[in-house]
Amino acid sequence: MSILYSMITAPQKPIIGITSGDLNGIGIECILKTFADPRMMEFCTPVVFASNKCINFYRKSIAESNVSFNSTKDWSKINPKQLNVFNVWEEEVLMNPGVLNENGGKYAVLSLKAAAQAFKENKINALITSPIHKKNVQDADFPFSGHTPFLQHFFGAKDVLMLMCAQNMRVGLVTEHISVAEVAKHITKEAIISKLKIMKDSLRKDFGIDKPRIAVLGLNPHAGDEGLIGREEIDFIRPAVIDAKHHDILAYGPNPADAFFARGNHEKFDAVLAMYHDQGLIPFKSLSNGPGVNFTAGLQIIRTSPDHGTAFDIAGKDKADETSFRESVFTAIDIYNKRMNYADAHRNPLRKMSASVLRNAVDEELED
Repeated sequence: MSILYSMITAPQKPIIGITSGDLNGIGIECILKTFADPRMMEFCTPVVFASNKCINFYRKSIAESNVSFNSTKDWSKINPKQLNVFNVWEEEVLMNPGVLNENGGKYAVLSLKAAAQAFKENKINALITSPIHKKNVQDADFPFSGHTPFLQHFFGAKDVLMLMCAQNMRVGLVTEHISVAEVAKHITKEAIISKLKIMKDSLRKDFGIDKPRIAVLGLNPHAGDEGLIGREEIDFIRPAVIDAKHHDILAYGPNPADAFFARGNHEKFDAVLAMYHDQGLIPFKSLSNGPGVNFTAGLQIIRTSPDHGTAFDIAGKDKADETSFRESVFTAIDIYNKRMNYADAHRNPLRKMSASVLRNAVDEELED
């Protein structure tokens, strides 16, 4: 072993909290398939917020599942070498895979609230949220349309950014789950600058990019054609891009959205800011290399989720593909380590310089 390797210290293995998602969807199946591979426990200590009865129900439906788990309600008894199930409820729950009903939403919310509280109490280091269905989670006790608005409220974040991540691209959104008819009303200079600030800070802290380059898309076809097809680019988007320079943000645009991805321009930037959901998500899901991951930037918590929904049509049939869920776990671990390194470097600037020296040493050793 070379002297180089003695300079490298292994990162702390994070405790990853995992929500159950809709009990009638594919969330628990994806969890079990991901952690059926014992090597996953070398990278993290997983804790699922659910009940052992629900986990056992889906374990029996997976033909080749050999996953074992540790059931507990005591944080001192978390096993770092096993999948852990932290029992949030004890009662029997009627499971109906593939059915949209009240139970699926009720217990998904219980799981989410327990996981969020665990993070607030420093019990977990990151959170993976399994898919829920917006229709059956909203009620008087949960007046939120999904995970993100709840987590934003729970942790008191002024603004957050939905950032889709894959090996070759990152795409953030100014507006998320609102109708197309409402999108233009939410495209303001202030909203764009807020998202750009979150994106820049996240790219530096969570992805290790010191001076990120961000492309900004236009809203209208041909980015408005100088006002012939719409004025949002002239009135809001371009002024936001210009003003971003005063916030030390390297932003470029507005770029016509139709040709931007088709010509591979996204590969020239560290991230792209799209104006609305499908403008960003369609090219992302079409062109991303490998499985996509949804990361919520702007929270104190590290939260990722797979880029698919509850998939009721295949729930309980042992057909779910866990690839995106597994990638969500790895992304959360990577962001956790990046944040630890970022915080350490800012506490000790010499550490950041040492990291650069170490990186050069790695390159030299590989060449030899």
